[in-house]
Amino acid sequence: MNDWRIYRGVGQPHDGVRRLPEPPPWRDFTRAQDGVPTGSQDPSGARRLGVRRRRAENYAPRPAEVDAVNAALYLRRPLLVTGNPGTGKSTLAYAVAHELQLGRVLRWPIVSRTTLQDGLYRYDAIGRLQDVQLERARGAGGNGSDRGAGNGAAAGSAADGRADADGRADGDGADGADRDPGIGAYIRLGPLGTALLPSELPRVLLIDELDKSDLDLPNDLLNTLEEGEFAIPELERVADRQPVVEVLSHDSGRVAVHGGRIACTNFPLIVLTSNGERDFPAPLLRRCVQLELEPPGEEQLTAMVEAHLGEEGVAAGQDLIGRFLDREPGEVMAADQLLNALFLTQHTPHAERLTRERIADLLMQRLDRSR
Repeated sequence: MNDWRIYRGVGQPHDGVRRLPEPPPWRDFTRAQDGVPTGSQDPSGARRLGVRRRRAENYAPRPAEVDAVNAALYLRRPLLVTGNPGTGKSTLAYAVAHELQLGRVLRWPIVSRTTLQDGLYRYDAIGRLQDVQLERARGAGGNGSDRGAGNGAAAGSAADGRADADGRADGDGADGADRDPGIGAYIRLGPLGTALLPSELPRVLLIDELDKSDLDLPNDLLNTLEEGEFAIPELERVADRQPVVEVLSHDSGRVAVHGGRIACTNFPLIVLTSNGERDFPAPLLRRCVQLELEPPGEEQLTAMVEAHLGEEGVAAGQDLIGRFLDREPGEVMAADQLLNALFLTQHTPHAERLTRERIADLLMQRLDRSR
């Protein structure tokens, strides 16, 4: 088969998609990669961490990057990493976690609607209310009388009151209480909240693309980053009756919260990344160790290509690596574009040289060009 194309544009159905080769390792959504922690339940996390581990093993940070990471570790301060897309800002967090054996990286991707609450915890009040009502309906049906059903509303009000008071929807006596999982089943910690749990070693938290947030989030983070603790009001209200409540963590495990507050014992290594699309307030900058990442050089690029595509990928892609390095000063291009171009051109061995160059031109377009 000399034609590498799957889609031919002929308008006639065919089964060519069945000869689609394996995906690039950084886009493999089907299998867990080497290095995924045992028990990980997040397929996306498994894919990312597996790929990141191979990159981490071949990662070649510059001295300034090593110094900045160590400064953040010593000072127990967040690390604010700024740089163009594709310069390895996120990879730095995975490289540190891998080398220091700090476990799975907690990732908090930021979008324009992200709030501090998303990072700390979420309380599913609606879900809890629905479960209480379902148990109440089952209890009323079990009574089998109009009188029992008629008293359901009053009993329900009392149950709601007890749920607010002591964190359980008591429902219809002891049996209802045994069935109810308690308030902790409806509280899930976010990535930041999980990172602040007491632990023997610090967790690594990646707050990715903070510059995509609204104007308030950087300021909202200040107190939590400074104090290393936060409160869960829903648990504080019932702390006199339930001093210890088990909640869900971002890792999908169950953790105990004492007195409705979470306070770290080892401040996490928090890596905040930014593409430099906005300025941050001085109070946030004061609390961070700041690092400006330069575009990857030849050593970093070679290590990255070798990690993903092997030594043969480096040998076959010298022309494209050189093209990436020789771009005009100030021209923005991501390393991911180079990897995509190398992967696809190496999987078109029967295509003409002109076709392969056209593919490279398609995939390696500058990101800062006017549209």
